[in-house]
Amino acid sequence: MHIRRIVPNLRSAAPEESAGFYRLLGLEEVMDHGWIRTLAGPGSPTVQLSLTSGDKTAPVTPDLSIEVSDVDASYDALRDSGAEIVYPLTDEDWGVRRFFVRDPDGRVVNVLGHRDRRAG
Repeated sequence: MHIRRIVPNLRSAAPEESAGFYRLLGLEEVMDHGWIRTLAGPGSPTVQLSLTSGDKTAPVTPDLSIEVSDVDASYDALRDSGAEIVYPLTDEDWGVRRFFVRDPDGRVVNVLGHRDRRAG
């Protein structure tokens, strides 16, 4: 199992304006679901920043997202360790399988894998 990317999720009351600000720094929008936008560095798709007004399906908004190669194995390892699962392992409509876990400092981490890339 390996990490594919780590993305900070910044809460924004003005996501359009915030996206415009980060575009001035050279980031390009690569995803917009309305409630979350992700911007990436041109030519470097793993350099990303997400702006969110809240999470569409989960009870809390995560502080960061970590994409892993095997989300099921990550879920099992964290659950078995006794870590607090904040949002259960779920297949989302937009093509990811994810869960939220609370880290020792109280931050909520969105651990995810794209369903079309789960193996490998």
